[in-house]
Amino acid sequence: MSDDFDLSWGEEPDTTADTLTAVDTTRDGNRDKAKAVDLKAAVDKAVADAVEEVRPGLDKIPDPVEPAGEGALTPEEEERFRRCNEGVALHTVAWFMLGKSLDTIATGRLFRATPHKLDPGRCYASIEEWAEVERGISVSKCSQLRAAWDIGEILMARGFDANPGQVRELVPVKTAYSLSAAVAVYVLVAEAAGDDKITAARIRETVKLLPGDLTLDEDDDVDVLAKTIRARLLGELPKPAPRAIPPAVTRAVDRRSVDLANVLDRSRIPRSEVQLQLLEAFADEDDPTVFDAVLTRMKKQGKQK
Repeated sequence: MSDDFDLSWGEEPDTTADTLTAVDTTRDGNRDKAKAVDLKAAVDKAVADAVEEVRPGLDKIPDPVEPAGEGALTPEEEERFRRCNEGVALHTVAWFMLGKSLDTIATGRLFRATPHKLDPGRCYASIEEWAEVERGISVSKCSQLRAAWDIGEILMARGFDANPGQVRELVPVKTAYSLSAAVAVYVLVAEAAGDDKITAARIRETVKLLPGDLTLDEDDDVDVLAKTIRARLLGELPKPAPRAIPPAVTRAVDRRSVDLANVLDRSRIPRSEVQLQLLEAFADEDDPTVFDAVLTRMKKQGKQK
């Protein structure tokens, strides 16, 4: 028989088995790839849905509509109320974020290389100028925001649901004493009235009750300060002995320190730094400006006695 024809099966059964195995493997691989694609699509959709859920936007707030009736809210109204409440809560966070952003820009003078919108030949000279021209934020509003954000940040970190109106009432305490003292007053009101009963009016009234001769240690923590203020308001602490520097003068110095910080575009100038500058200026024999001013004031006061 010719050697050109081999009629035996040879290894054909094995070859066929290998082919079927390869087909199964390819099919399984394609199925796994399809599952992976479907899983990725599902994950991407879940992420997109989550981002959309938390994304702030005016389109998330329901349009105003007339009430469905009197008394209890309908399920649709409950949902509308919930979404509107979220919008109001977002304003609180945004208010503090705006204040911190302005303070960060001011402290680092991050506006200094931005050309003035109305006078491109120069750059902005101050945070107030930048905020008013670029963002439509008035000088007074800019100062208000910068003065209050850190109080709000600490209160939120401590779990309080403080709003801008409440925090604004604490700024005078921060100016007169310290940031911790301002937070302590809020804590005191929360302990007395309950976290859910805090209002701007209650904080305002508490601030008005603070004695003019109240002294607080800037190094004390918030809880210690709250206890000190409470004890003083309840008459459980004796009045402090007269200080060399009257409280009214100290508060006036702190207010002027805020003005100085605004001029220098700094977030805060400690009272100790002002005192050091004054003492150094008074002792400066090459520049008798402060010495002469003190001399003039003392002569004037001497004549009045």
